[in-house]
Amino acid sequence: MQGIRFLQDALVFGMKPGLENMKKLCTHFGNPEQSFKSIHVIGTNGKGSTAFYLSEVLEAHGKKTGFFSSPHLVSLQERIRVSGVFISKEDLEFYLKKIQQASKIEKISPTFFEILSMLTLLYFRDQKVEYAVLEAGLGGRLDSTAIAKGAHLILTSVGLDHTEILGNSKEQILKEKLAIGKKGSVLVRHNLGTSLENHAKVIETSFGFNTQIVLTDTTLKLENLGKHYQENASLSLAMAKILLENEYSHSLALKSLSQSAWLGRMQVLKNKEKKLCFILDGAHNPAALHRLIQSLQENFPHQKFPCLFAAVQDKDVQSMFVELKAFVSDWFLTKTDYNRFIEIENLKDILETQELKASLSGELSKEFLEDCQNLSQDKPILVVGSLYLVGAVLNLLKDDYESLLPLKNLEAFSNETR
Repeated sequence: MQGIRFLQDALVFGMKPGLENMKKLCTHFGNPEQSFKSIHVIGTNGKGSTAFYLSEVLEAHGKKTGFFSSPHLVSLQERIRVSGVFISKEDLEFYLKKIQQASKIEKISPTFFEILSMLTLLYFRDQKVEYAVLEAGLGGRLDSTAIAKGAHLILTSVGLDHTEILGNSKEQILKEKLAIGKKGSVLVRHNLGTSLENHAKVIETSFGFNTQIVLTDTTLKLENLGKHYQENASLSLAMAKILLENEYSHSLALKSLSQSAWLGRMQVLKNKEKKLCFILDGAHNPAALHRLIQSLQENFPHQKFPCLFAAVQDKDVQSMFVELKAFVSDWFLTKTDYNRFIEIENLKDILETQELKASLSGELSKEFLEDCQNLSQDKPILVVGSLYLVGAVLNLLKDDYESLLPLKNLEAFSNETR
């Protein structure tokens, strides 16, 4: 398909922070970003779930809501949704071809993320959404989504990630992320801790933000396990109250959150008999792994799990094994045909440095998953190490679990942007 090829070809341009291409495309298309109210969700970890929860609450209140996130797990279509419905393959192709034509006219070569950001804005305008919940990519000020110039911001967390682009300290990264806002923006966030909190207040005053500090509601009932999801949902509820004002119903919001699962992040899969079969989490950096472990301790105290593990080549696998081994009864090592995965034999070698051995190893397939389940002796399998792994497992299981039905008819799409 012409549009999909155009998008795939854009991967060679990598990441190019800046808004010049987005400005030219928005002007070309008559500024679609001005057609709806945008809410920017920024931060290091937790952006996707926070944006998802907010969109679910707004939709529950009858608001036509657009939701843009990255990365996807199974299909490109997951990234762009209106009222909870994924964009169709046909619409995806239609808008990609429009952007390809516009890029030729404007003589620009937009990146993969710029193309998808532009597609999202066009699609949301044509779908006549009222609210657009936009998860930023890795940045803030120069992120493609910043072109929407939303007056409402949610900051989820601040950590040392992508320092080569965002800055070498949390203070620099915080300023870069908050700079997505405009004078007078409403900002919702948690307390950031003593040193960073003081720095945040200085930045917010200089930007003229109206900031609301949110306390975590630890009583929230969510499909995703872990206190960090209660933290993210608390931010979403606070923003929903601001946006909806007198229309906001807390009981309706709580009901929508209790029925909404953010895919692949501390997500549990239960069979028709309500038996827990899988716990999936895409934790692949130290902060995310720490939160995974906290969630296991809180929800499954003193339990060990068989663990299906794979990781890509730039990850500190040895540290991951050290952190996880107290919670793992058996190791199942795997990889897919994606060329960035660490070879299984290399994983075995690293595992043996911890005086551990794999109970099973092999290329990921439906048959391999069944072998893992047979060896697990009815224990739920923890799937962790990479979002690529989680996405591949979800794709294999999407016909078997009711909670995965939204993925059933989606076309799998792999890319280098996760």
